[in-house]
Amino acid sequence: MNRRDSLKALGLTALSTGVLLQACKPDSATDKSDVAAKDSKQPGREAFEVERDKALNAAKFFNEHEMATITVLADIIIPKDGRSGSASDAKVPDFIEFIVKDIPSHQTPMRGGLKWLDVQCLSRYGKTFKDASAEQQIDMVDDIAYPNKVKPGMAQGVAFFNKMRDLTASGFFTSEMGVKDVEYLGNTPNQWRGVPDDVLKQYGFENTAKL
Repeated sequence: MNRRDSLKALGLTALSTGVLLQACKPDSATDKSDVAAKDSKQPGREAFEVERDKALNAAKFFNEHEMATITVLADIIIPKDGRSGSASDAKVPDFIEFIVKDIPSHQTPMRGGLKWLDVQCLSRYGKTFKDASAEQQIDMVDDIAYPNKVKPGMAQGVAFFNKMRDLTASGFFTSEMGVKDVEYLGNTPNQWRGVPDDVLKQYGFENTAKL
């Protein structure tokens, strides 16, 4: 299993139900990126919902340094491969920016976690996480990505990375790219051909199939 597969598996296992349900609602952040450009009248949505979305999109929580760090982390969790693009290709950082404004309880853990990550990297490498080398970034992530193997004193980093992984998985797998990645087809028409012959035979009805 490569890094993309293993971290995706961890992300889906740990996926926060509350975040996923929030993300999958009709007014989800995945759908909100284009809200500001649309007319205020949208089918199935109240005017106050549209206005709230516009206000949240217009606001800014993370600064440029924090967004750059989030982008690096998201792409480590779900990198680009031969199947689909990376988390940032699916606009996951924008999703996370929206979610922390939509659900303010994420703000302190996320901002505090990003600061913790930079302090750790400055202590180890003399650089912030986003400015560290790719190898250093992976080494840092390895220390907080696997809760069962965490070293003493890294609990805050583990808690932050769990939240980051949850948000990244939520953002990616509710995006158009993520839906295609898991090959979800939705409801598709099929043709009923009757009960299969082996099932009819199992219950002694094989001779009734031609009636």
